Amino acid sequence: MNHLGDANLRTWTLRYTALLAADTQDQLAWLDGRELETKDVVEEMELLCRVSEGLAERGAFEAEDLRGLRAIGRRLGEIDATCRVGLWDDALATDSAWDDIRSLARQFLLTRLGDWRQPLPPRPVRPRTGDD
Repeated sequence: MNHLGDANLRTWTLRYTALLAADTQDQLAWLDGRELETKDVVEEMELLCRVSEGLAERGAFEAEDLRGLRAIGRRLGEIDATCRVGLWDDALATDSAWDDIRSLARQFLLTRLGDWRQPLPPRPVRPRTGDD
């Protein structure tokens, strides 16, 4: 097992899952006006769900953790292409899929860590403009 790399991926998976589990107001506060595309959120978590398979093989996740991550990945995969277009803050307000994903993420974190309220990932960096 690559302890450092696997530990970092495990931490990122848990933090990103915590972001998906957070209340909508907390998700919007995390965004803090940053423009994050919905497709980027979906693709990041789908990747982490796939990577978790290998992490479980190397002992960074338990086999039973995969059930929760697979459920999140399946639900993300059900978001059609038209709903992936646009900013995530808009999707949070208009697409009920995010309520389902929030529930699945909370269940996973409750099972894995005993509480769904966990540290969120670092905020995305605001792009620099010529005005900065």
